[in-house]
Amino acid sequence: MAQSGDEKLKLLIVDDETDNLDLLYRIFRQQYQVFRADSAFKALDILKEQGEMAIIISDQRMPRMKGTELLSRTVEPYPDTIRIVLTGYTDAEDLVEAINTGQVFKFVTKPWKTPDLQAIVKQAAETYRAIKQRTDDLRRALRRESVSNSINSAIRESLDVNQMLHAIAETFGRIFVAEVSVLIMSRPVSEESSPVTVLPNPDLICYKQTSSSSPTLQEEDDPHLLGCVRASLLQTGQERGTIRQQTVTIPNLTLSESQPESQNLDEHALTYDQLILPLKYQHSLLAELVLMKQLPAQWDSDDIDLIGLMTEQAALAISQAQLHQQIQRQSKRMQAELAVARQIQTNLLRQQWQAPDNVKISACCRPAQEVGGDFFEVYIHPKGEVWLAVGDVSGKGVPAALLMASAISVLRRELYQDSPSDPDVIMRNLNSSLMDSLIGSNCFITMTLARYTLSNNGLTYANAGHIYPMVWSQPQVEKQLMHLDSHASACEPNYLTQRGVPLGILAEWSASAGQLQMTSGDILLLASDGITEATVPIQLVTPAPIAQPVDAASPPSLSHKPRSTDEFTMLRQSGLWQLLLQERGQLNLDNILDILKVGHNLQEDDQTLLSMEIL
Repeated sequence: MAQSGDEKLKLLIVDDETDNLDLLYRIFRQQYQVFRADSAFKALDILKEQGEMAIIISDQRMPRMKGTELLSRTVEPYPDTIRIVLTGYTDAEDLVEAINTGQVFKFVTKPWKTPDLQAIVKQAAETYRAIKQRTDDLRRALRRESVSNSINSAIRESLDVNQMLHAIAETFGRIFVAEVSVLIMSRPVSEESSPVTVLPNPDLICYKQTSSSSPTLQEEDDPHLLGCVRASLLQTGQERGTIRQQTVTIPNLTLSESQPESQNLDEHALTYDQLILPLKYQHSLLAELVLMKQLPAQWDSDDIDLIGLMTEQAALAISQAQLHQQIQRQSKRMQAELAVARQIQTNLLRQQWQAPDNVKISACCRPAQEVGGDFFEVYIHPKGEVWLAVGDVSGKGVPAALLMASAISVLRRELYQDSPSDPDVIMRNLNSSLMDSLIGSNCFITMTLARYTLSNNGLTYANAGHIYPMVWSQPQVEKQLMHLDSHASACEPNYLTQRGVPLGILAEWSASAGQLQMTSGDILLLASDGITEATVPIQLVTPAPIAQPVDAASPPSLSHKPRSTDEFTMLRQSGLWQLLLQERGQLNLDNILDILKVGHNLQEDDQTLLSMEIL
């Protein structure tokens, strides 16, 4: 075993001449702990009994076993020992044998000079101490790496925070051979109990060395032991956050219960060397680790230093795991709240209306995230007016959804009046009411508002920076397609191009309202820019031959799968029109949105479609 620098080093002298043994003993007895052997065999017995020697001085020529043979037998069990050979002969053969087989430090001839021999032994002692220091440093480094790897492995294999805490308590107790290892959290780990928690107290995780396959210490197994651990922490409460070492005595209730009641509990008490270490991260105390060894075993300084280093590593892992757990809980809570918000927004848009007999209205809105900024409004006024609106708040997510709700609220206030104003007037009122909110949030709203009057089939609309509404006569389109002999590109809708700036840009919104006369078979389509700016495979927007009718009940099949991003393009309104031409028969808005998903797993923007067909 290693010998510290403050202790006398062990020196073994081997010589078959008693006078030489006595002389060497007198020379070195004050500086070293000297052992004497008058033969090589007795020297081996001493080594077996006393263990490693710092220095061995051996005579070369001895009966039955030479000094070099003796020294060679000590090389493997005691590699750090410094070996010196004394001989009255200077044979080259002895010199070579001593160096090759015995790993000899010095070769000293008889008779020697005492000062020279003392200097050689002093040099040998310094060499031994340097070797032991280097060996101990290497051993500590290797052990530190091994312990670190074991703890890291246990932490990585843990599935949650509770399992990690159990792994830390078990790994520290097992690696450092502690009879009891208790990890006491400063705060409960979580609100929910883990399936691996064995104690009713979520802040107490214990491990105990046992011969069974399940070493976890349960409170019903030894409640007194765990109670004493808690009591010892309370006694040193003012020192929390520092490493503490103390001796504790705990009655062995398991053994005393099997004895007569008259027995004194102290007779069965167990005494432990208790080590308490804080697990701190950024000056915050996360937990305390209590390790206990039953006396006479004790914690040495090397173990305490190594455990202290490893607790820093464990504290970092616990902190990161708790942060991850907190983020997961917050994420789940946010997902739940967003799900409620989406349901609220869906209910806000899912309107029930009783359309007039000669009008068919369809609407569809799909946000890109849980909630979005797109909205639509359908209102059948008692005066015989059908009001339609599609809007888009800049941005996505919750901020856009809140502004969308405000916009719908203000719009409904305007529409629900006994005599609603014209669309352009309502647009000015919306701009005035929402200006402060839009400027404060650095947002704007594009919107199209249309009014269809049943009595005269007139359509009046106002556009605030929104994409152009599209109007076409379905019977005329069908007729044109039947007489065309090539592609459907000759058919074009009527784009309503009267438009002003978006809401929230100017303090006073000003734009003229557009007007159009509609007839039976006409269709009005309002869309958001999430439709026209969608990226789709290029073959979807290629004009289709009329000889290939498309089933309106299912999306058109692709002629080939896209091979690169070069085969994708922005849909635009022209591409939307090509998709509409493929919708023979009744217009299906959900089918249009499904087609836009082709080749994409992620919807980039909110998508809204609103149509009105005059029957």
